[in-house]
Amino acid sequence: MFGADKGTADKLDGKKLHIGIVQARFNEGITNTLAAACRAELLALGVQEKHIKHVLVPGALEVPVALQAMAESDAFDALIALGCIIRGETYHFELVANESGAGVTRLSLDYQIPIANAIITTENLEQAIARQTEKGTDAARVAVEMANLLDELS
Repeated sequence: MFGADKGTADKLDGKKLHIGIVQARFNEGITNTLAAACRAELLALGVQEKHIKHVLVPGALEVPVALQAMAESDAFDALIALGCIIRGETYHFELVANESGAGVTRLSLDYQIPIANAIITTENLEQAIARQTEKGTDAARVAVEMANLLDELS
């Protein structure tokens, strides 16, 4: 049957995948937890440790340029963007959130590579803490599922 859906297990099978992670250091307590949860889930999904490339950048605005370098290398089946932007008292929050998000989306479309965007944007630290583990895990699952889907579609 055309378009028959693979089983969930197949969609989340990371055994053959190469995954790149770009982590912003700003709000490092949060982003380290995002990264740990993401890596643990990738490993649980079968991605080999040696096939996970994890790099650090200063902040969320620098994430897209590192993702671009990874996408251009053609060495990855999917990429993951990790960061944390917490609202402050100025417009800077909107600028960083909007520009980093737009950059990640543009790269995914331009390079036709799945990029799981787990640059979390919150009103305060408590909201970030509440989301850090779940969003890291979600990013790993999105990256693996989308890499398998694009492989199936090509």
